Amino acid sequence: MLKRFVLQKPMPPVREEPRFPITDENNHPANDEEPKPSTIIDNPNPKPMADHGGKDILSSDVEIKGSIKFQKELLIDGKVEGDINSDGVLTVGENAEIRGEIKTKSITVYGKVHGNITVGERCELKSKCVLQGDLKAARLVIEEGATFIGKSEVTSGALSAKSAARPEVVRPSEPIKAAFGARA
Repeated sequence: MLKRFVLQKPMPPVREEPRFPITDENNHPANDEEPKPSTIIDNPNPKPMADHGGKDILSSDVEIKGSIKFQKELLIDGKVEGDINSDGVLTVGENAEIRGEIKTKSITVYGKVHGNITVGERCELKSKCVLQGDLKAARLVIEEGATFIGKSEVTSGALSAKSAARPEVVRPSEPIKAAFGARA
């Protein structure tokens, strides 16, 4: 089950000041009172925007046109039109619709992707996902019910793209004699 997270901005400090300060005609405090410094009340639970376990989230109401780069983990549940590049982990949420090339270390697809995917490690296509494009990954998991229109290439991490493209055929210099029924 996909969990949704809501990013919250930290609350700004609150200043306590009197609503109607009593002043004389020169705008000085009346009754010879000393001016009181304003009191700042800090938020008891300040949480910066990036303090959510290193996973960044683009929610379902977000639409982006342009390329995306990220470092660690990203969950996209909105619409993206453009390329996505990272050495991190990408999760394409159920509501996501991505049109563009994706190059990342690892990906899990729950939503729709229209474009090629190149993954250094693991690619996982979940049961309700739609992938329309070519796929290249070291490890590939496709659940029953996933829609995949394109070609796939499963590579080992140690081989380069050129060496994994086509095996070399070695032919012996002498003709091979038939093993069965051959008489010399």
